[in-house]
Amino acid sequence: MNTKIKSREEIVELVEELRNKGKTIGFTSGAFDILHAGHIDYLYKAKEVCDVLILGLNSDESIKKYKDQNRPINNFKFRAKVACSLEMIDFVFGFEEVNNNINVELIKPDFYIKAGDYTKEKLSSASIVEKFGGKVVLIPVQNDTSTSKTIQKLIELEKLKSFEVISESIDLPKLNEKVKVVFVDRDGTINKELSYLHEPEKFVLEKNVPEGLRKIQDLGYKLVVVTDQSGIGLGYFTKEDMFKVHGQMFKLLLPFNLKIDRIYFCPHSIEDNCNCRKPKTGLLEKAMASYSNMIDLENSYFIGDKTSDIKCGDDFGVNTILVKTGSWGKDNRYPEVKPNYVAEDLLDAAWFMARNN
Repeated sequence: MNTKIKSREEIVELVEELRNKGKTIGFTSGAFDILHAGHIDYLYKAKEVCDVLILGLNSDESIKKYKDQNRPINNFKFRAKVACSLEMIDFVFGFEEVNNNINVELIKPDFYIKAGDYTKEKLSSASIVEKFGGKVVLIPVQNDTSTSKTIQKLIELEKLKSFEVISESIDLPKLNEKVKVVFVDRDGTINKELSYLHEPEKFVLEKNVPEGLRKIQDLGYKLVVVTDQSGIGLGYFTKEDMFKVHGQMFKLLLPFNLKIDRIYFCPHSIEDNCNCRKPKTGLLEKAMASYSNMIDLENSYFIGDKTSDIKCGDDFGVNTILVKTGSWGKDNRYPEVKPNYVAEDLLDAAWFMARNN
């Protein structure tokens, strides 16, 4: 593979020899940092245009100049080695400039090939190519992907991982005093309830949620989300899908300077008979352990839209508030439970808490 890697000077000599043999020369360029399906499709089509396809790879420094200082992800040697492994690429060389003017002047390709997200007007080298009789070829983009999108997705996934609360107790420094916690149900309380919600774009906040959570936070409470997600156990969606939904929740709440301290979720169905599906208190017990058993139960709350939320809070020994959003208690699974307060929404719940704080 290394025989494909040349200096620019060697490429110029090779082109002369190949042209004398009647070969047509195609030239393309780019960072080709994280190779993806769009690159492969593009390069195959580029090779169809010419006999010999030459790839100019931007140097690490030139990528920093025209993209950003955190790029490339892979250095030149790695990128060149990967490029050389592709059968449609005949030769590879590196260059320091941020455009192809010098490359085109020296190589004088028969075909100057770029992706279809460019236009000829945007290519500073187009006029140079045509000056010596070459042709600009724009290949339509067939795959809606890019290295930048791949990097962004990886960043988002790393962020979302931090939102998962493991089932084991979390080791934290011992607390010196008790903390007040508000356990908040998710579906029907924070967001509009949809069956087996797993698509971030369908996550919609209930009315007055950011304002209510912010007031609760300002009252000195830790915010802990407690949610049943049986769709995971039933195979309707994955934990990763749930993390993406939580990412959308954090995104929508971000402008309000809110901090969700913990998220605990139960992935089991009713048939699993676990100890964490509400109204069982397993998730709240994990939360208690994570706060070093220093939750002030007498002054803490559970807020939810279902009778199972209220029973869970009752059984754990905290105050309870039923909100008139989501199910509004009409699930009627535990009609005997009586919340401390019935609120219009989370903001009304927060005002009740303020009056009794």
